Amino acid sequence: MNTTTARDPAGEVLDAVLTGAGRMLLSVFTLAWWAILFPMVSVPAGIAVAAGWFYGWPAGIGVAGGTVAGMVLWRQRSPQTFERWFTGRIRSRFLTWHRYRRRWATLLTACDLSTRDGDRVLVPRLVSVHIGESTDLVRARMLPGHSPDSWTNRRDHLAHGFGAQQAQIRFAGPGLVEIVFRRSDSLADPVVVPFESLAGFKPLPGSKAA
Repeated sequence: MNTTTARDPAGEVLDAVLTGAGRMLLSVFTLAWWAILFPMVSVPAGIAVAAGWFYGWPAGIGVAGGTVAGMVLWRQRSPQTFERWFTGRIRSRFLTWHRYRRRWATLLTACDLSTRDGDRVLVPRLVSVHIGESTDLVRARMLPGHSPDSWTNRRDHLAHGFGAQQAQIRFAGPGLVEIVFRRSDSLADPVVVPFESLAGFKPLPGSKAA
C-alpha cells in the first residue's frame, strides 16, 4: 500500500515568506552595520539620497559628484590617512571575512579541532582577527578538553587549510590561543637605500650622488 503525503500550499507560502523576511532583515542589519563602520561613505550617500528626494535628481547627483570629488582630493592630498580610515579598513574587513570567518567552522572541523556533543558540533570561537601586511594574527577560544598540543600538532594543517605559508601557535592566556599566519615574506621585495644614507652624508646642493 502506497502512502502519499499531501503538500500544504499555505505552509509552503508561509515558509517562503518567513525565509524572505529573514534574509531581508539580515541584509538590512548588514547594511546598517557597514554604514556605522564607514560613516565617511554612508553619511554623504544618505545626504545625496535625501537631496534627490526633496530637491530633485540634479541635486542628488550634485551632492554625489561633490562627494566623489572630495574623496579623490582626500586620496591625493593625504594618502596615508585615506589608507588608514578608508581603503585599509575595507581591506581588513573583507579579508577577515574572506580568509577566516566564512569557512572557520568547516576548516577547524576538517583539522579535528571541533568536538561533538550529542547532535551538536562545537567549534572553537573565533575571537578576533588582525590583518597585517605579511602576517595575520587570529585569536580563538579553546574548547573544553583541548590542550596546547591539540593546536600545536595541527599547525601545518591550519596553514594549509587557510592558504598560508606557515602557522605559529602561541597561547595568550587560559583557554586563549593565538595563530600567526605568515602569508608572504616581508623581506622578499628589495629595498633601495640611497648611497648618501649609507655613507652618512648628504650631497652638496647642485651636485648629484654617484
